[in-house]
Amino acid sequence: MDKKIAFIGLGNLGIPMAKNLIAAGYHLQVYNRTASKAGELEQASITTCSTPAQAAEGVDFVITILADDAVVTEIVTGTDGILKTMQKGALHISMSTISPQTSEQLLALHREAGTGYLAAPVFGRPEAAAAKKLWICVSGETDVKKSAEDMLNAMGQGIIDFGESTGGANVVKLTGNFMIMAALETMAEAYTIAEKNGLNRQQVADFFSSTLFACPIFQNYGKFIAAKNYDPVAFKAKLGYKDARLALALTQKSEVPAPLVSLVNTRLLTQVAKGKGDSSDWIAAFGEGVSEDAGV
Repeated sequence: MDKKIAFIGLGNLGIPMAKNLIAAGYHLQVYNRTASKAGELEQASITTCSTPAQAAEGVDFVITILADDAVVTEIVTGTDGILKTMQKGALHISMSTISPQTSEQLLALHREAGTGYLAAPVFGRPEAAAAKKLWICVSGETDVKKSAEDMLNAMGQGIIDFGESTGGANVVKLTGNFMIMAALETMAEAYTIAEKNGLNRQQVADFFSSTLFACPIFQNYGKFIAAKNYDPVAFKAKLGYKDARLALALTQKSEVPAPLVSLVNTRLLTQVAKGKGDSSDWIAAFGEGVSEDAGV
């Protein structure tokens, strides 16, 4: 198997994912809008490209990890998009959080071009990506999923197959992110109630995260909310708001009344409206929001 692949998107998740691929022996043809980000990677193991099309040239696999539907679509179909140069039979592995509808549209475009498409969104913050602890959800044709296994295993701790319907993994990603948001709101409210009743919110958080709610979401996210410490910014509030909007749109398309989705969407919209979309983590949208509402 040729160990040269394209990698597009060197954000907070993309950088550690790319490093793990390099550690697994891959040579990356990388593209990022901010070209200087490539400086964080081992230079002998990368070729820095000036356009997505250049990155996709002459490789069998193109991995993208990007901000939103519009950026992914532009990277694929734009003037310098990957479809301009992807060779017949090459595979685009899309690891971004996007709508299932966008995934289905991209699949159709790739099929028309004689190339392949795999939805492979991930769960995990940058530190999980660095430790190769991402959970990777996939959906698409069986042979396509099989061909991507080695690369995906180099970046994560597990691959979970959600069938051949291309948008399936994207639905799972959006519902999973919604569940994280709902947990953030729950913790923020619970720990603030405790605080306003004279209890140490950190002690309360430690108790719950080690007993009734002994799981990574309550343990890892809960420590930030308990301490009212929302740094560093690992996942910007504006990206959380994008995911909440996509989840809300999915509930409407599916005709599923989902008041909690509306609540978390409003919480993140409020943070963005305050001008904190870029400067704060999505955790802060919930922790700060509830504290401000409660006057603490």
